[in-house]
Amino acid sequence: MKPQENDTTAIAVEARERLLSLASKAQAEISARFFKTAPGEYGEGDRFIGVKMPQLHALAREYAHLMTPTDVLPLLTDAIHECRMLALLVWTRLFSKSQETTRLQIYSLYLSHTAYINNWDLVDLSAYKIVGEYLLQRDRSELLRLAESASLWEQRIAIVSTFAFIRRNDFSETLRIADMLLRHKHDLIHKAVGWMLREVGKHDKDVLTAFLETRCGDMPRTMLRYAIERFSPAERAYFMRK
Repeated sequence: MKPQENDTTAIAVEARERLLSLASKAQAEISARFFKTAPGEYGEGDRFIGVKMPQLHALAREYAHLMTPTDVLPLLTDAIHECRMLALLVWTRLFSKSQETTRLQIYSLYLSHTAYINNWDLVDLSAYKIVGEYLLQRDRSELLRLAESASLWEQRIAIVSTFAFIRRNDFSETLRIADMLLRHKHDLIHKAVGWMLREVGKHDKDVLTAFLETRCGDMPRTMLRYAIERFSPAERAYFMRK
């Protein structure tokens, strides 16, 4: 039965209990290593309980019919990584099926809670589906603010959000933010920028080639390797030598 409309926590508590029932200690240990949660690593302190993505997607499909955007917040602010992932998966589902008022609410809540969108998988499965989709026909200066942030995760949100534009053959924002992050020091930004540049190349190889011709010498090698992954061996060798 659907919870009362004024109960903003009971449904989140129920969803969390369902999530905990799926926990696997063995999988949690694998996830903790994979997402670099040891001291000094990018995911330091993140807590996993070992719920796999197909299970999370199944729960999100179920609870997206029961939750409002604000119902999601107790999950998003939870210390458990999979709770935060569930919250974001519910939001992306709600966003895709909602009218303008609800989309604006989700977009605004997303940007005001980026402190909890704090690992690359959380960013990559949500940023372009919420931030990118919302900004398709709107002013995109918010992405520039995120790209200039001191937060690694906000910077990744900025570049990954542009995937929504790339899919519509709109590359200008991706290239602008790639330039802003070109000399970033963190590997997770190198990979994200390289990934988005590779996606540009899938749609228009000439655009990507022109961008790389004047920048490949300054790009971190990981970023460049990601960007040219679909090029021929000869083309990859050419850009790696420059």
